[in-house]
Amino acid sequence: MTSRFAVVLAFAASVLVLLTSACGSGANATAEATIAIHFSHFVPEDVTVPAGVPVTITLRNDDPIEHEWIVGPPDVHERHRTGTEPYHDQVPTEVTVPALESRTTTITFEEPGEYLYICHLPGHEAYGMVGHMHVVEG
Repeated sequence: MTSRFAVVLAFAASVLVLLTSACGSGANATAEATIAIHFSHFVPEDVTVPAGVPVTITLRNDDPIEHEWIVGPPDVHERHRTGTEPYHDQVPTEVTVPALESRTTTITFEEPGEYLYICHLPGHEAYGMVGHMHVVEG
């Protein structure tokens, strides 16, 4: 009876672990993400993260040229389309990623919503360097 109890207990623990991981903060939500830059495109182009918790984003530039990663609402992107900031390293939502290097930033999105991430270097947005950040209830 002791070994039968141990088997039942082990099974119950396995089910609990599976349920806990499946019911976390959403099937696609995560508190960390890696976004690669490859052939002047973001991979993946869609990332889902939880609202209200710090999210660590690793940006990996696989290209032999510099890129930038700017995430935010439309007014942020409009400012960067017409701006002249050559380098970004002070604001967590605005990151310059040198050629063949990586950068990490941590952001807390307070409210659920949809945001774009874009490289605003000349011609890059028109070429397709645009991604979608889906912020869901945490």
